[in-house]
Amino acid sequence: MSKENLRKCEGDRNDCPIKDVLYRVGDKWSMLTVIMLSDHGTLRFNELHNLIETISQRMLTVTLKTLEADGLIARKMYAQIPPKVEYSLTELGQSLVPPLMSLYEWANVSMPAIKASRERHQKQDLVAPDNR
Repeated sequence: MSKENLRKCEGDRNDCPIKDVLYRVGDKWSMLTVIMLSDHGTLRFNELHNLIETISQRMLTVTLKTLEADGLIARKMYAQIPPKVEYSLTELGQSLVPPLMSLYEWANVSMPAIKASRERHQKQDLVAPDNR
């Protein structure tokens, strides 16, 4: 990272691409939605809601609007009764899937070591808590 880009990242996330992207990647609902659309292709709202069982309808609505605003998903509405709306990944959204899956794979491989480290750290804090 260049010094100029690093200076941009010290301030507002809007000036720092990595902060902005990590803000979105850190949102579990957005990433689950991207993964579901990647795995299943074009889906309707209720299909997505059924696949992401723990998300509320309101949160799914907010998530879909945000992903659409970011250009990661496309929303297609059909003029029929009852209304039919479908969601799919855009080319930009599809380009997010490989790095996202790399992070997913890294997390699966690394989780045992992370959990062991957390446990060691908790035991150390119990034995000799520091005065931070």
